[in-house]
Amino acid sequence: MTDTTWITVEITSALGSTPRDQGTMMWISAAEVEGTIGGGALEFRAIDRARVMLAEGEVSAEMELPLGPALNQCCGGFVRLALTQGRREARHATLFPLVLYGGGHVGTALHRALQPLPFAVQWLDERSNTPADQASLVDQATNGKDGALHYVMTHDHQLDLAIVSALLQRNPKAVPFIGMIGSHTKIARFRSQLSAAGFTATQQKRLITPIGVAGIRGKEPAVIAAAVAAEALILRSRFTA
Repeated sequence: MTDTTWITVEITSALGSTPRDQGTMMWISAAEVEGTIGGGALEFRAIDRARVMLAEGEVSAEMELPLGPALNQCCGGFVRLALTQGRREARHATLFPLVLYGGGHVGTALHRALQPLPFAVQWLDERSNTPADQASLVDQATNGKDGALHYVMTHDHQLDLAIVSALLQRNPKAVPFIGMIGSHTKIARFRSQLSAAGFTATQQKRLITPIGVAGIRGKEPAVIAAAVAAEALILRSRFTA
């Protein structure tokens, strides 16, 4: 970041119906605005106040704003804002861990789709764009951080099988979601191979395939990525509730 002076605006209290939640932030300089606390009159009022602070050298301020007739907004809630001068230091919502195995067309599209979303993505592939080897991918599946979502889509079906097998051997609380991309033929073959390896039907239910939000049609990588990213957001909400 540059040495530009910014005002950090944070929602410190959000009661009733509000466009954003407590902890949401935006940043305002003399020429720029980054992030959003919900738009509309609320945000315009905060921007105006922040720029007065910058002009007058104020270090901190608070605002209490009812989101009703006073601001000509229909939300009906109430927010309290804290405004603090300083350098721009981003603070994000808690990032949910997600491990993505595979750097092909769909894997690359999914990685791109996940970038602006609240995920801490670990992207693994044995090819040149994300250097790793097959053993390291299986090791991650075996010993990786607990609580992550795992999406498996490498170019090698046997590698997929090794990754999925390693994940299925871990405690469900440590690996709450295992998703794999694949055709009906691949899925049927996988089920057969997993059964031959001793995995029960109950264990195999942990492997979710196909992946993505149901009802979204299209095989284009970007379409699949959008459906999977939406699914990941739903899972994040479920597991952080």
